[in-house]
Amino acid sequence: MDDNDARALVEAALQHDDEAARELVRRLYPLVAKMVRAHRPRRTSEEDLCQMIFIKVFQKLSQFSGKVPLEHWVSRIAINTCLNQIAAEKVRPELRHADLSEEEQAVVENLAASSGELSPDRRFASRQLVEHLLDLLKPAERLVLDLLYLQGRSVEEIRKITGWSTSLIKVRAYRARQKMKNQLTKISARENL
Repeated sequence: MDDNDARALVEAALQHDDEAARELVRRLYPLVAKMVRAHRPRRTSEEDLCQMIFIKVFQKLSQFSGKVPLEHWVSRIAINTCLNQIAAEKVRPELRHADLSEEEQAVVENLAASSGELSPDRRFASRQLVEHLLDLLKPAERLVLDLLYLQGRSVEEIRKITGWSTSLIKVRAYRARQKMKNQLTKISARENL
C-alpha cells in the first residue's frame, strides 16, 4: 500500500467511513497475521490476537502521523501487543526435564551424546524443544531471536521494527542465546543424574 492510499484510507476511517475501515483491515490483515504467527503466545488464538491488534490500531488511528509507512506503525502495535500477551501468559520461569515429551527428551539426550546433526525423525521434536526454551525468555529476548534467526531479518530491519538501538539488539540476542544454552545444560544435567 503506498503512502497516499494509506493516508486517504486513514482519513476516511477517522471520518467514520466503514468501507475505508474495512479496506484498511483487508490490506493490513496479511501483515498482522504474519506478525501474530511469528509471535503468538501459546494460549491465545491467532484470530483473537489479530482482533486485539486491530482494535488497538483503530483506537490509536488518530495518532498516526504519516511520518512512517502505515505498515511499520501497525507492525509496532502488533509486536507490542504480542509481547504484552506473552508476558501475561508467563507461568513458570524454567523448563524441567519432566515437562518435555518423550521425543523432546530424546533430542536432549541426542544433543548431549553427540555433536552430529539430528536424524530426520528428531527434527520436529527439536523444534518443539527450541520453542520451549524460547518460552522461558523475556518477551523482548524471544522477539529478537525470532526475528534474527527464525525469520532471518537483519539487525537494521529489527531496529526499524522495534525502535531499539543496534547495540541493544545485539546484547539482547547474546543474552538470550546464553540463557537458552544454560537452560539446555541444566536439562541435560538433570537427565544425567
